[in-house]
Amino acid sequence: MAIRINLDVMMARRKIGVGELAEQIGITPANVSILKNGRAKAVRFTTLDAICKALDCQPGDILEYTPDE
Repeated sequence: MAIRINLDVMMARRKIGVGELAEQIGITPANVSILKNGRAKAVRFTTLDAICKALDCQPGDILEYTPDE
């Protein structure tokens, strides 16, 4: 897939765990793990907004485009 989710990197930089982030953004820890491990097929803008607020970052810090080869 050409879009990569770097949520694990931002979580490590902010020293925040899956459970804590899930609680702050209002989704289950299982769904945070799906996003963190790059298995998500879609991300709602409301979820992305909440993640950016919780981690004090921009969407571009989490989402990365890499062309398919």
